[in-house]
Amino acid sequence: MLYIAIVVSCKISEMGSHAGHFYCAVALLLCLCFRSVLAEPQVPCYFIFGDSLVDNGNNNGIASLARANYFPYGIDFQGGPTGRFSNGLTTVDVISKLLGFEDFIPSFASASGQQIMSGVNYASAAAGIREETGQQLGARIPFSGQVRNYQTTVRQVVDILGDENQAASHLSKCIYSIGLGSNDYLNNYFMPDYYNTGSRYTTEQYADLLIQEYTRQLRTLYDYGGRKFALISIGQIGCSPNELAQSSQDGTTCVSKINEANKIFNSKLKALVDQFNNDLPDGRAIYINAYDIFQDMIDRPSAFGFTVVNAGCCGVGRNNGQITCLPGQMPCANRNQYLFWDAFHPTEAANMVVGRRSYSAESPTDAYPVDIRRLAQIG
Repeated sequence: MLYIAIVVSCKISEMGSHAGHFYCAVALLLCLCFRSVLAEPQVPCYFIFGDSLVDNGNNNGIASLARANYFPYGIDFQGGPTGRFSNGLTTVDVISKLLGFEDFIPSFASASGQQIMSGVNYASAAAGIREETGQQLGARIPFSGQVRNYQTTVRQVVDILGDENQAASHLSKCIYSIGLGSNDYLNNYFMPDYYNTGSRYTTEQYADLLIQEYTRQLRTLYDYGGRKFALISIGQIGCSPNELAQSSQDGTTCVSKINEANKIFNSKLKALVDQFNNDLPDGRAIYINAYDIFQDMIDRPSAFGFTVVNAGCCGVGRNNGQITCLPGQMPCANRNQYLFWDAFHPTEAANMVVGRRSYSAESPTDAYPVDIRRLAQIG
């Protein structure tokens, strides 16, 4: 039924559009993959840690300015606005389907009972690796808080299975994806009006501090049963409509000082993969190179059906990059041709590319040392 629905939708709404043909081809490919794996998930559960790129509702009920549970967010999602900072699917939605999960992984705020046995999404918009990151936007759940929520879930899993050894066996087979760090730059280091980290630390020192805290939280997840980790790099913050609007002279050229700082962090995150795998023989960590996957879409937009890569589909001001989508605002009609949905976040079309290549690498640089598909197969 899903396959038929997508075919009909593509034929009706995208006829004659190059971008539409590409998007439909991707959708059909994903659909065929979904049908082939829905019979049985490749792993028993999928746990998600991150920020607004993958938040699916954890910020809905807290006092935060970083919320997306209103139209036009979710305009293309089957359930309408849910708290996802996208017009439709996020990258982890795509990955969860490719892993074979029939339902999307529930948010920690909504998960209950047997639901948690298939995984939980702990991500929180505006969250960072550092505790103070994003505080100007109000409440949020930093990495440490997300890990504490996971510990709560582990206790519930033990209660359900009735035995710590059974719980440990169950959790050891699951995939844990972690995508944090963007806000530590966007809503901390490069926001001098609110934070002094930019004047206290060089980009090298700051990246070291982030990796130290990241390592500490990763080890806690390991101590509480996690064995298979996908560490997702920071994307190109300097190419977001927000940064283009604020700091790019022509509104097109990416902000190099921000991207260079992001690359320093990413190189240390990739090194952490080797350190983790060497120090913990039964642990398996991989690195997902979202930075370069995004670069590929910027460099070759037509190959992915994109015609606009420097402005949000909705938003306000230059590049639609001043703020996120306004409540009730009508977004662009050709959403599949936009790389960015709003001032900061990718469209569903872009998320489908990143999610697909995270799961099954299409370039040798997409994942290291293996992709999520191979990670799932490791015993």
